[in-house]
Amino acid sequence: MKLWEKDIKVNEEVEKFTIGRDRELDIYLAKHDVTGSMAHITMLESIGLLAKDELGLLLKELKEIYRLAVDGKFIIEEGIEDVHSQVELILTRKLGDVGKKIHSGRSRNDQVLLDLKLFTREQIGEIASDVSDLIDVLLAQSEKYKNILMPGYTHLQVAMPSSFGLWFGAYAESLTDDLQMLLAAYRICNRNPLGSAAGYGSSFPLNRTMTTELLGFDSMNYNVVYAQMGRGKMERAVSFALASIAGSLSKLAFDACMFNSQNFGFIKLPAQFTTGSSIMPHKKNPDVFELTRAKCNKIQGLPIEITLIANNLPSGYFRDLQIIKEVFLPSFQELKDCLVMVTHMMDKLEVNDHILDEEKYKLLFTVEEVNKLVLSGVPFRDAYKKVGLDVENGQFSYEDPVHHTHEGSLGNLCNKQIAELKANIFSEFNFDKAREAEKQLVGE
Repeated sequence: MKLWEKDIKVNEEVEKFTIGRDRELDIYLAKHDVTGSMAHITMLESIGLLAKDELGLLLKELKEIYRLAVDGKFIIEEGIEDVHSQVELILTRKLGDVGKKIHSGRSRNDQVLLDLKLFTREQIGEIASDVSDLIDVLLAQSEKYKNILMPGYTHLQVAMPSSFGLWFGAYAESLTDDLQMLLAAYRICNRNPLGSAAGYGSSFPLNRTMTTELLGFDSMNYNVVYAQMGRGKMERAVSFALASIAGSLSKLAFDACMFNSQNFGFIKLPAQFTTGSSIMPHKKNPDVFELTRAKCNKIQGLPIEITLIANNLPSGYFRDLQIIKEVFLPSFQELKDCLVMVTHMMDKLEVNDHILDEEKYKLLFTVEEVNKLVLSGVPFRDAYKKVGLDVENGQFSYEDPVHHTHEGSLGNLCNKQIAELKANIFSEFNFDKAREAEKQLVGE
């Protein structure tokens, strides 16, 4: 069944090629296609294109389909082109010609645009929650280990004193900035394209404000041509936010793999989160972090993939955009899996509290000694030269404790401020508005 089919049967090879993976990937969109249809037909009844009793029948059956989708029992039958066709087919089987009325005033173009936005909006909510949980764990670990010193590096050379408080806290703040990017992407996503039809609106007196409110969007995509041009653009904007989160996770995973190695010995991973070797009985491999690094590096390539698919397309709809779903839809679960695993790992991770006992880290404190001389009245350049010569001559020594006080330093981590920043950003998403709208539509 095809919503556009007339009397000419499409060549089977052409059909297979053009449908591609739509039947598989549209399962992701099933419940969102249903809630979009609920809002649309409620609006159609308000403008006289559906009778009140017809609306009641359609809503009752759509709620049944919604429950199938939520329970993982919704399927797209063999020979059915996509989720939109399957939903309409189920309704037509149950209700006859009434089921065919749900398509008035819309196109599959604005249907899939809407489905993608509703799906993405929900997925962003889950990603944001997972990021928030990881930030909380990192800040807790930062506080727990704030007084444990570790080497800081530049060029992978021993540089200056750092601490586990700084290390954990740095990734917490990095992910907080990533949340800010995700918020910007959410705002681009959370605008209603329904009513743009094939990209040029409709002669029906559609009430787009009504569907915007029923679906809990912040606003609508006002210009119908732009609503269609937004397909691909929305996915690209969101993918940049996902890539930013993935970048933070990938860097953290690299650090953890390196710091866990015997050559560093800075941290100890929980044994239950490591794997062994088939030949070396002593091995405890950081496979979780290695796979996280690879998966997150792949996600960082997502914006480029989407850009290359949609690049240089003029205004209007093109089938090229269908391919974006293949790389975009599965990326959320992959990132969520990484976030959950990294959160578990970081929560159970233990640190070595005697790293700096080793002689090789003594030179970490050269800057501390320079600063001490400056505080005693020695010009900075002279102090720098003196300490440098002491190092060259093997005469450098430093015994005083590190004492940093400025904001964001060893002795003043600003973790409370990072937590407040995260909480403020998270509250701006206002996920409850969208969730409440869905509950109202489906009667839950």
